[in-house]
Amino acid sequence: MTVDTGEAPITGAVVERVAQGVDPTPSAIADALLALNAELIGRHGELERRAVHVTVDGTRAYRVGRDEWAALLDDFDFDESTAAALRLAHTEQARLLFATAVGADDRFTSDEAGVVVGIDTAEQF
Repeated sequence: MTVDTGEAPITGAVVERVAQGVDPTPSAIADALLALNAELIGRHGELERRAVHVTVDGTRAYRVGRDEWAALLDDFDFDESTAAALRLAHTEQARLLFATAVGADDRFTSDEAGVVVGIDTAEQF
């Protein structure tokens, strides 16, 4: 059974793949994704202005630098392994969305990370 990621725009399959290589369990990663998602919805407009992005089926994926990704986590008390799992999950989901978008470059460099936000929800705020 695939982990339920609730309102987070990361699929359970992505969470399960990421969990294979990190300490947190899939359910712990899903819980952290939900907590982070609320913060990302609030930063949707800021990300839209500053980052390369694609939109696929009501979900927006952004390509940001690792420093910007780290700044997104500043307001949270995630341990290092959870923070790494969040970055991996968001980056994998973003790569999948960039690969699906017509004409988008889905190659992320080693100093880039992905951020994924459900824009249907974000644009309500």
